[in-house]
Order: sequence, then C-alpha cells, then structure tokens
Amino acid sequence: MEEPPPSSMRSLQLQDREGKESADSGIGDVDDLPVPQQIQISNISCDSFKISWDMDSRGQEKITHYFIDLNKKENKKENMFKHKDLPTKLVAKAVPLPMTVRGHWFLSPRTEYTVAVQTAAKQRDGDYSISQWSEIAEFCTADYSSVHLIQLLHKAEAIAGRMLPFTVFYRDQQREYFQQASPSYRSRDAQCCRMLLAVKDDSGSNGSPISGKLEGIFFSCNTEFNTGDLPQDSPYGPYRFQINADFLFNHNTNIYFGDFYCMYMSYHYVILVLAPDSSKGDVFCKGRLPELDRSNNCFLTCTRKDDGSLVFHHAQDVILEVIYTEPVDLSLGTVSRISGHQLMSLSTVNAKKDPSCKTCNISVGR
Repeated sequence: MEEPPPSSMRSLQLQDREGKESADSGIGDVDDLPVPQQIQISNISCDSFKISWDMDSRGQEKITHYFIDLNKKENKKENMFKHKDLPTKLVAKAVPLPMTVRGHWFLSPRTEYTVAVQTAAKQRDGDYSISQWSEIAEFCTADYSSVHLIQLLHKAEAIAGRMLPFTVFYRDQQREYFQQASPSYRSRDAQCCRMLLAVKDDSGSNGSPISGKLEGIFFSCNTEFNTGDLPQDSPYGPYRFQINADFLFNHNTNIYFGDFYCMYMSYHYVILVLAPDSSKGDVFCKGRLPELDRSNNCFLTCTRKDDGSLVFHHAQDVILEVIYTEPVDLSLGTVSRISGHQLMSLSTVNAKKDPSCKTCNISVGR
C-alpha cells in the first residue's frame, strides 16, 4: 500500500486482493489491540466515503494498520446457487480519522455495502497482530453528482451525430393500455382519457439520479434517417399514440440531460427530460440534472422560425428516450396500429448498462 498523502483526511485507495499487502497473509493471533466501535460513515458519494470509529486508548500506540472488510450487501436468495465471494480486505496504514475510502473500480453508485474494521500491528517478521472485528456497519453509495453527469453528457455529445427534423412525439403500448382501465396499467386514469405519470424504472446507469425517483411519461421521437418516417417496429406494443411536438416541447418547456447508456449493443441511448417551467418535474430536475439550451444542444432542439412556427430536430446517432413530466390527455393526439414487429428484445425496461463500454462509462462506475 502506498503511503497516504500527508493531510488530515487521508485517502485509502482500494487495492486488488493480490496487492502488495494482503490482510489475509501473515495474520497472527488476536493481540491486546483496541477493537473499533461505533463505526461512523459520512460524506458518502457515488465512489467514496469517509469512515471513522471510536476505540479504547489502551494499546493504541501499537497500531500500525487498519484492516477494512468491505463487501456488497447481496440478496441471499439471489446468491443461493453462487459461490460466496471472498471478503475484500483493504489495508491502510494507521492515519488520523476520519479517512476517505475511494475506488471507482470497486465502489459502484447506488449500491449497498457492509463494512467492518480491525486494528493491526505489523511485527518485525512481517506478520500482523490483530484485534477482533468491529460490528458490521451498512451504508449505500450515492447517485452521480452534477460533475459526474456533466462528464456523461460530454461523452454523449461526442457521438450524437447530425440533427434530423421531426414533427411528433410518440408512445407505443399494448392495445389495452389505450382502450380500458386496467390494474396492469397504473399509468392510466380510470376514465381512460389521460396518460398519468409513472416512476422512472432502473434502466440505464446505476448512478442516474432520476431512476426510481422522477415521475413522468416516456416518449420517443426518433425517425428513420433515410426516409424521415417513424419506425414501424417497436419493443413496447403495436399501438402508437402520436402528438404534435409543440404540445410537449415549446418555449415554456425546460430540457435536461438524464442519462447515457447502452445494453451490450452497438447503439446508445440518451435519456432527456422535458419539464414545463416551474412544474414539479422541473423543480426536481433543477440542481440535479444538467440543463440544456432548448434551441442549441446535440440531442433535441426546438427553434422558432421568422413566422413564429416551431421547428424540431433530434440527433441521428443515438436513440432518444424522452420523459415528459406532466400527464398527457389522449385527445391531444391520435392512436393507431403500427405495421411492424414487436421486438421485445429491444425493450429498455429495467435494462442494465454495459459496464465495460468505453463509450458511455465514466470513471465512477456504471
């Protein structure tokens, strides 16, 4: 382990299990060392946290290292047929507390972890004397910060491609969604006149602050690059609601960047949020998501012509998923059957991001 930087808040860089020092090698019997108590976790980000604890003064002068056992908190049912992961022992030289644990290649955003600590004294022969383990503490890493989302935005901008014109937003669903109230479709009202808001699912980047929190309605706007027509295949259903673009996107609508991801395929998705000014969704997005210039960005634009009419364009080389944050009345558009296939394999419902893709991942994990 490298020497921690000489500051009051030292950083502990996470090491491979086969690093220079391993907490599993050369461990002696439990010595008369203080046991960490009252583990305190603070300053949690998507890829770091600060840790401190209390301990008796007796034997503190012997401590040379801390051993930290950091593990993902897994669902036991999910792991019942898997080999139990070896615990991840992190070794840090004894430094003033609290200290920062940071490691983007290990810590993932929005992930629950358990942590326990031992104090240790390194002997002349290289072995360690150790204390008993502390009690286990639990914590969950945070969402991407605005800084991380800006990094993701810049990666998305790099591949967005040229802009193509479009005139309508559309939403594909099963026939029943548009025809009757059903317990299967809680995003419809009882009178079947409005599409209601639903909480954003867990698709996309693990650290996106909109997943499981933002309420809205998903729409698409992509067109076929060679014809300008709407695609006739859909993963979500053979019936399509179409609405003129200016009903959802105009100069009273704010636009935000929400996510950039892929699903082990060559094409990439960008999630955008359209929120009417000062609406509940707009209030949620401000300060959490990067706001885009509605008339000048790489993904989705609304510009006004000299005659006052609005013109709309979308990026060619990414698939846009647009979340509108207010209910939408079906009377504002039309519903019709599309002629293509229902490609269920292309559904992004709860789809997980490819953590190995260099195009859409940043330095803080998926």
